[in-house]
Amino acid sequence: LIFLRHHIDDVLKYEYLTVENPLELWQNLNDRFEHLKAVVLLKALNDWSQLRFQDFKTVSEYNSTLFKTVSQLKMCGEVITEDMLLEKTYRTFHASNMLLQQQYRLHGFKKYRELIGSLLIAEQNKELLLQNHENRPTGSALLPEVNAISPHFGGRGRGRGTERGRGRGSGRNQNFLGPRNNNSMKWQNPDTKQRQKWRNPGQSSKDEQTQNKKGNYNRCGMEGYWYRACRTAKHWVDLYQTSLKENDKRI
Repeated sequence: LIFLRHHIDDVLKYEYLTVENPLELWQNLNDRFEHLKAVVLLKALNDWSQLRFQDFKTVSEYNSTLFKTVSQLKMCGEVITEDMLLEKTYRTFHASNMLLQQQYRLHGFKKYRELIGSLLIAEQNKELLLQNHENRPTGSALLPEVNAISPHFGGRGRGRGTERGRGRGSGRNQNFLGPRNNNSMKWQNPDTKQRQKWRNPGQSSKDEQTQNKKGNYNRCGMEGYWYRACRTAKHWVDLYQTSLKENDKRI
């Protein structure tokens, strides 16, 4: 009697406070709430008939709703077998998943928990696949690593590389290519002339004056800048050249 009164609602405690026989209290509660099975059974049967696997976004939501409905049916005395659970899931697949539904049928699951386990694994793999696709779309390459070393810049350090650097690699690596041939080295560094001017300042100044006189007077007639630095427009140069040829005429 103490156990029953401890677990019933407070309103029922005051209502059945005068009942001292436990059997009488149990029968009174049974007579009062036994009709609820008929009400719950109607709702559970309706939920079972309307339950479809395709109406849920995730497998977990479908599984939770299914077991809630099944527990209500079993409480009302209905028997739900494993075959009924499997057929309920198979028949409520989406029409676009017809091939997938046939594959699950051919697998031959005997228990519902085996089928729902396979569906949960497939759902998780699909989510991971979509997540990887959204992180890096098809055709896009990964960004290069910051610490990656390109072979093009391999010799620009202090080591013994093949490119020009501060080390001794440029001189020693040329020995592996064979003896040096002066005729094959046709390319000349443009800084060589400038270095020669620094070594022989007197000779370079004379050459520049000669080139300046020849170039400037023969081109535009202006002084005060280098021959190569002349920016006079072409039509002015043409007029000046014409004036040198026709000294008798004033242009």
